[in-house]
Amino acid sequence: MELTDYIRILRKNWLIIVLATVLGVGAAAGYSLTRTPMYEAQSTVFVSSQAGNTIQDLQQGSSFTQARVTTYTNLVSTPIVMNPVIAELGLGVTADQLAEMVSANSPLNTTLIAITVENADPILAANIANAMAASLTSAVEAIETPNGTDTSPVRLTRVKDAIPPLSPSSPNVPLNIALGALVGLALGVGVAVLRAVLDTKVRSPRDIELVTDRPMIGAIAYDPKAKERPLIVHADPLSPRAESFRALRTNLQFLDMGGRASFVVTSSLPSEGKSTTAINLAIALADAGKRVALLDTDLRKPKVAEYLGIEGGAGLTDVLIGRTRVGDVMLPWGQRSLFVLPAGKIPPNPSELLGSPQMHTLLEVLERDFDVVICDAPPLLPVTDAAILAKATSGAILVVSSGRPTRHQLGGAIDALETVDAKVAGIVMSMVPTRGPDSYAYGYGYGYGYGYMQEPAKKTKAAKARKPAKGPKQARRGQRAAQPVQNDAAMAAQLGFGDAPPQMTDAAPPTPAFRSDRP
Repeated sequence: MELTDYIRILRKNWLIIVLATVLGVGAAAGYSLTRTPMYEAQSTVFVSSQAGNTIQDLQQGSSFTQARVTTYTNLVSTPIVMNPVIAELGLGVTADQLAEMVSANSPLNTTLIAITVENADPILAANIANAMAASLTSAVEAIETPNGTDTSPVRLTRVKDAIPPLSPSSPNVPLNIALGALVGLALGVGVAVLRAVLDTKVRSPRDIELVTDRPMIGAIAYDPKAKERPLIVHADPLSPRAESFRALRTNLQFLDMGGRASFVVTSSLPSEGKSTTAINLAIALADAGKRVALLDTDLRKPKVAEYLGIEGGAGLTDVLIGRTRVGDVMLPWGQRSLFVLPAGKIPPNPSELLGSPQMHTLLEVLERDFDVVICDAPPLLPVTDAAILAKATSGAILVVSSGRPTRHQLGGAIDALETVDAKVAGIVMSMVPTRGPDSYAYGYGYGYGYGYMQEPAKKTKAAKARKPAKGPKQARRGQRAAQPVQNDAAMAAQLGFGDAPPQMTDAAPPTPAFRSDRP
């Protein structure tokens, strides 16, 4: 993973990180505020030697006391020192319980002993510390005094009396809160990284690169109103999503497919936007002056006729079983060079029909008479229809919805195509977020100059209402736009192409911005 990946993970999981940090601060604050404040008081004892007055005697005495300091420090927690203090102050605790409140230490290379007492009562803590120092002095003098003498060679002097502290030593609220924040932040970052590692969803082009080396030829911007306006190229041609389909159209025209131009648009799973992608791509190609044939080869859940608002009762199924002719059911759509073949009735054997010789012959005829043939096929993982059909076309366009399929499912879809020796023309990522950490860079801004284009469009529409009817020359140009599919006699006889051209329909009239009189 690169630095940009970690930054994306942090941006994507910032809420989890913030919540974990807040929880850490809250837990530390709750712990600190519910603890009983404890106070520390400290008294210091100096250990000295009383042996001799010469320099040599003093040096020997200093070495002796330094060797003894450690022993005296450990002596603080013994009952011989504790019991007199308990009796003097009337503490009502045992020596072991008092030892838990008391600690003693000696700084390195010194003969000082620091006795520290921690207690909830600051005055009692100071009294215990002073009493402990006095008791230690008495205990050491009694232990170190030789038999038959009254003077100990070691003398302990209290050089610092303990005084009641004004502020508690624990809990240290600021320190605890800082530690809680650091622990919460670390946990939040850890959870974010763990989620990213365990997340196998395909969310970015880099995730696609981990599965396949096939090129990504398009990224369709996410539109929250996609269900309300599925034909975005027709309904709102200036939107970022419509521009995404025009970019896909451009990339598709530069693919080297061996001279063929028939594509199967499919996906790994349902609801990834394959049907809307196929329809909008076909409209975009027709707007560029291409003669486009759009086939609804999803013979299980057809959607093309519903989206385009045309009659879909008869279509591909009827043609393949010889019930009707292509010229009778292949309808032109809008004032474009776009012809649509609906799915027709749902057959009991879709896979067999799509893999039949009649389907292969139909594709050959359409490839010859149209510039581009687009087939909307079912998803690859639930059924095998798309894989069978992709082998008969120049390639498959695999639509991958951002955040829906896993890398394993995408790999399974590609394997299904490669198993039948079908070519993957490219990957199209749909529903790509335009904001946030998973957003895809679309290049330049879409709003450039559009504010100046919308107003003339309104004026053009108003002026069109006053425009006179078409003349003979314009009528002839319109007729050329609706010419029938050209085919030879053999193919026409086999597939049922009629001699009469399909009639234009007004089921979905285009906007003025897309009106075209090109043949």
